[in-house]
Amino acid sequence: MFASVVLTTLALAVSQVAAHGGVLSYQINGQWYQGFKPYNTPVGQSSIQREWDTYNPITDPTDSFLACNNNGASLGSGQQSATVPAGSKVIAYWNNPWPHAIGPVMVYMANCNGACTTATPSSLNWFKIDQAGLISGSLANGQWAQGQLIANNNSWTTTIPSSLAPGEYFIRHELLAIHTSNQPQFYPECAQLKVTGSGSAQPSGSYLVKFPGAYDTGPTRALALISTRSL
Repeated sequence: MFASVVLTTLALAVSQVAAHGGVLSYQINGQWYQGFKPYNTPVGQSSIQREWDTYNPITDPTDSFLACNNNGASLGSGQQSATVPAGSKVIAYWNNPWPHAIGPVMVYMANCNGACTTATPSSLNWFKIDQAGLISGSLANGQWAQGQLIANNNSWTTTIPSSLAPGEYFIRHELLAIHTSNQPQFYPECAQLKVTGSGSAQPSGSYLVKFPGAYDTGPTRALALISTRSL
């Protein structure tokens, strides 16, 4: 009896893990970078990605870890940053297959105003550089950006704005799965970049949001993005 309960519990845990996920690797300016390995100790890991500990989603838009997932910590001596010229492409790869086809894809950046390794993601100002939502058809049955991501080898390609001022930045990929009524599922992951180039653009004012703080919820838990502007 005990064994059957254990096996049932393990099967449920495995199915829950398999049902979700996150960004596992990056291709930046033609170079590959391994992401953080969740469900493993951060000790000894080296990555451009900040720590994230579980494949499960964040379901509260006011969660303190919404910026870079739970727990979004620096890897200390193992924390790396990818050097990338402004105007270059960043390709993020999710687990295969990504299980959710309904919902938007959003990509943000934040200037660390110094070294990203010692920055706290929730204290930074984030600006959106890429987004895609409902591409065609109806809300329930149409083609969403996450479906397009799945069709493209579970990946999403974003271009760093060519006019962006050089410096150290976070890049934040967020999938918002909305297949369950009144229960949004947030899947954010962050990686550290050192942007080079001669640009001078630095978003300000209404282009900037904080995480948490970018989303609001009404009585029906319908999500409203405070800022929908992109750089």
